[in-house]
Amino acid sequence: MAGGALMLDHVSIAIGALDRAAPFYDAVMPPLGMACVWRAEDAIGYGSREAAGYLTIRAGAAPAGPGCHWAFRAPDRAAVRAFHAAGLAAGGEDDGPPGLRPHYHAHYYAAFLRDPSGNRIEAVCHEAPP
Repeated sequence: MAGGALMLDHVSIAIGALDRAAPFYDAVMPPLGMACVWRAEDAIGYGSREAAGYLTIRAGAAPAGPGCHWAFRAPDRAAVRAFHAAGLAAGGEDDGPPGLRPHYHAHYYAAFLRDPSGNRIEAVCHEAPP
């Protein structure tokens, strides 16, 4: 990764039913700076196709296995907390509350959720507090 470039351009997360997953993703993506940019009958896109980090949730496919998870970078610790609270309010399940994970590194601040299809979704901030 020369110059700090992101390795991934975009990802698609398989979900069971769009009507169950949409409220969850519509709630957790805005705190991370990822607005909904398009909707179709079987998929929703978040972010920008012009920027790395674009996300699609796609219905009708089997979700990834239990060992797979998706981590999204948060701009600060408040965004991690907002992501977690919004996800719980929108039907997600807690899989690790907001907090430090010093076994990764001293400033690794993250929260984990399970979406309505069982995907493990994480928001992480690597910055030291101000």
